[in-house]
Amino acid sequence: MNASAPARLLPPATLARLANLELIARTAVEGFLTGLHRSPRHGFSQEFKEYRAYVEGDDPRFVDWNVYARTERTYVRRFEGETNTRLIVLLDASASMGYGSQPVTKLQYGKFLAAALAWLAARQHDPVGLIVFDERIRTYRAPASRPGSLAGVIHAIDAVTPGGATDLSRCFSALGEHLKRRGLVAVISDLYCDAQAVSNAVRPLAYHGHDVMLFQLLDPQEVRPQWRENVVLEDVETGKKLNVSPQYVETEYRRRLDAHLDALRAGAARAGAHQMLIETHEPLDGALRRYLAFRRGRRF
Repeated sequence: MNASAPARLLPPATLARLANLELIARTAVEGFLTGLHRSPRHGFSQEFKEYRAYVEGDDPRFVDWNVYARTERTYVRRFEGETNTRLIVLLDASASMGYGSQPVTKLQYGKFLAAALAWLAARQHDPVGLIVFDERIRTYRAPASRPGSLAGVIHAIDAVTPGGATDLSRCFSALGEHLKRRGLVAVISDLYCDAQAVSNAVRPLAYHGHDVMLFQLLDPQEVRPQWRENVVLEDVETGKKLNVSPQYVETEYRRRLDAHLDALRAGAARAGAHQMLIETHEPLDGALRRYLAFRRGRRF
């Protein structure tokens, strides 16, 4: 089998053609992991913490022979106590997440990413929980690793539809009652809110020992608009309209977007979190790699 073949399964437009979200998550994760184990960067495959390289004296019963058959490398499954990390996924389901100039909207991409993170964590026997929010917390599933819990999380993700406005501060202030034990918090959102509000919302989580990663999803048309004539833009959350010229797009829009992104990155860093920008036409590989690197406390 061609070593690069699994990567072709990861573009979001391809994943969207699969039958259901559980299949999408499994396909994305299995393709990603096969690519990791086949990677010439031998050390990077260890970002997936369910495995470690076999060393003399290890019990052969714990060798993963399926991985060996695909990669001709010998890996041993780690015990649950070596890998366990609580993951809770916070998925933004506000109205702005329903936008998409590509085959996949921001919310669809967010659902793919949320399901893939949940699937990957469950493979490592990590408890997985879910919070869906817009201007309020719409869905909460406590982190769990018991049989059937992953299916429940993925079903809840699959049922999400775009809702109202975004109120990150209000939702995050209510998280204290749900996040009693420290863990990894993965926020999936377009972060269309004030950068200082994001920093203020995240800071208490980091202060109480949570590792916070912000996956910021934007449509390519939001990052590099291609309008060649005047357009009227409408804010789907507030209803406000704005007449925009191509000249504005090429100059002021870009300047404001860059300033917003810089402020988000700086604010996240000050609050002890990490922010990653993803465009919705990008394969999931990058997001999953950064997630695993983040788990090891690395930044690259």
